[in-house]
Amino acid sequence: MQAFTTHRGIVVPMDRANVDTDAILPKQFMKSIERTGFGPHLFDGLRYVDLGEPGMDLQTRRPNPDFVLNLPRYAAASVLLARRNFGCGSSREHAPWALWGYGIRVLIAPSFADIFSQNCVKNGLLAVELPESTVDRLFDEVAAQPGYQLEADLNAQVITTPSGETIPFAMDPARRETLLDGLDEIGQTLKQKDLIRAFEDQHQKAYPWLFENRFSATEPG
Repeated sequence: MQAFTTHRGIVVPMDRANVDTDAILPKQFMKSIERTGFGPHLFDGLRYVDLGEPGMDLQTRRPNPDFVLNLPRYAAASVLLARRNFGCGSSREHAPWALWGYGIRVLIAPSFADIFSQNCVKNGLLAVELPESTVDRLFDEVAAQPGYQLEADLNAQVITTPSGETIPFAMDPARRETLLDGLDEIGQTLKQKDLIRAFEDQHQKAYPWLFENRFSATEPG
């Protein structure tokens, strides 16, 4: 998992509420448990007119010319601006994998589904919740200014606009630490390996009978 500190990128606006994980990555692409290869199918049902299936040649697909990710001005976007309840629906971790694979590193919305938000953290994506009025204003600014960029600073917990305005955001301290360290739950646990080893040694000394081999190798059963 890659650590997150700061990121600056072009913003792509997803102007719809309640975007669920099946819209982010349709179910037919979930046959693999590898974390890679899902980016080309991000929002597949919206990006293409025809129905997509695993293994299809993308060059033969028919892109939806009206979908925002297909517009040239957003081709290099890495910050996704969304509406409330983004990432609702099933808890599939494939959705953040698809966002990461496409190149998205920061998501901004008034609210996210909680499990989706947790899965973002586990995969190095920063999901920032801002007041709905602030998100409305950012949508207006993105529409008015091609190439509009935002910078997210997780250390300072601020979003910086092109005008230099800083917008503070709150984040759960544990999730923030996970992103800053670039460590998943296993990595976070291993930071305490010395304490874990000391506990195990103390526990074995206090309760040695729990660790005795009650049957020798020659005894049946």
